[in-house]
Amino acid sequence: MRQKIVAGNWKMNKTVVEGRVLIEGLKDLVGKVTDPVVLVCPPFTALTEIAMSLKDSEIRIGGQHMHEADSGAFTGEIAAEMLLTSGCSHVILGHSERRALFSETDEAVNIKAKKALSAGLVPIVCVGETLEERETGNTEKVIEGQLGGSLDSLSESDMKKTVIAYEPVWAIGTGKTATPEQAEEVHGFIRKLLADKYGSKIAEEVTILYGGSVKGSNAAGLFAKENIDGALVGGASLKADDFAAIVNAMV
Repeated sequence: MRQKIVAGNWKMNKTVVEGRVLIEGLKDLVGKVTDPVVLVCPPFTALTEIAMSLKDSEIRIGGQHMHEADSGAFTGEIAAEMLLTSGCSHVILGHSERRALFSETDEAVNIKAKKALSAGLVPIVCVGETLEERETGNTEKVIEGQLGGSLDSLSESDMKKTVIAYEPVWAIGTGKTATPEQAEEVHGFIRKLLADKYGSKIAEEVTILYGGSVKGSNAAGLFAKENIDGALVGGASLKADDFAAIVNAMV
């Protein structure tokens, strides 16, 4: 069976003190949950403190972004080894905000995914179309291009250790959510693309998350779909009760 994951992307929110308060709430509510895997991705400033707070918990920690170099003159960036030594097991790559606001390309995401894998981090590779691309009927073309570029030359072994997140850009932070049927259609398409490239056995093992205004009230409907293996949660991950409701929709 595919691994189920509910990941919380805190984005540029929560000081260290605020993050600790949130984590204590999450530990009380879902700290012992092992299926699905519960993952939080705080800002870099809070990683070490949050990781220490999670030592007596099943909750895992991940980075929101990563540079491909091991070290160097890259002001404001963070390396794979820094994430690992801060306690991270996962890293989000190619989030639509990184692509749109910081001009990250599929090629850049691909290089970072390879670095993450070689370092021992699980990359969560994000893909998704804009509203204009959906309305003009280009969703599959966009997804195929992003996925192909972001996963270029990854081996079968690499894919077994890689997570995909489908995040329609038009549903991120807007309150709009793809219907379970819309999300499942794209998730099924992604799995077909993986099967075409790596074979059906590998494709069936890859975890594919949905992201985009996920909340407790719509999570169960999404998780009921065959190809949706969890969620990458934004705003709802900033309150313990809201995030726990999503986790519990999959337990």
